Amino acid sequence: MKEKLEEMNRHISSLSHTIKNMEEMMKANDVSFLKNFNVTMERVQISQSDPEMSSGALIHVSHYLGNLSFSVWKKMLETVQHTPLTLDPNTAHPRLTLSTDLTSVSYSDEYKKCPDNPERFNKYPCVLSSEGFNSGTHCWDVEVGDNTCWILGITTASNQRKGDVFSNSNVWCVRYMNSKYCSQSPEQPLTVFTVKEKLERVRVQLDYDGGTVSFSNPVTKNCLRTFRTSFTETVFPFLYNYCTTSPLRILPVKVFVTAENHS
Repeated sequence: MKEKLEEMNRHISSLSHTIKNMEEMMKANDVSFLKNFNVTMERVQISQSDPEMSSGALIHVSHYLGNLSFSVWKKMLETVQHTPLTLDPNTAHPRLTLSTDLTSVSYSDEYKKCPDNPERFNKYPCVLSSEGFNSGTHCWDVEVGDNTCWILGITTASNQRKGDVFSNSNVWCVRYMNSKYCSQSPEQPLTVFTVKEKLERVRVQLDYDGGTVSFSNPVTKNCLRTFRTSFTETVFPFLYNYCTTSPLRILPVKVFVTAENHS
């Protein structure tokens, strides 16, 4: 590259010298200029060839501009996260605080002033998902971390949210309280189960049409509990948090973009 720059500088210097000579000749009278025209033209001919471009010096335009919008979109997916669920602040108990992106919930001893709308829990520190399901299969992971008192599961849209009757019916869940893991469903009473290692994450998988909801450890792939039932109405995921030191967080999922050829 240094040699190419030096060659270009020499080329520029030579052109500048030629232009200067031409300007001096043109100052002479017309007859003298015409008599020496042939000689002048020979002197101003560029004797140096254009500098050669090194291999690969051209910009690979198609590499940068081809399918530009698709490439930008793929790049954006590396910075933008997608979560399968978001939480509904209109259902959150007044002691709960949701993150700005509505994916995590923290518990506080402070009782916030909130509208006492019918959708809001006023006894259990629970919050529902903003979206309910009445068909298909759905999956989401919840990070429980060091939380010492939590419940994860689903409930029906018609289940009572006021008072202390919420967990009495229409709830399919697993819980961790008093250092014990338990499961519960309308068909099965509260049952204690054991895990080899303390859970850091819990995966919930719902097959609405197949009538199953299962809980597992997404790290070890071990199943914790599976409930079988026949859903007859819309169900909502819910989180229960009664721990002041650690929030519950719905984890983002990876999004993949592929190009499909159509024949």
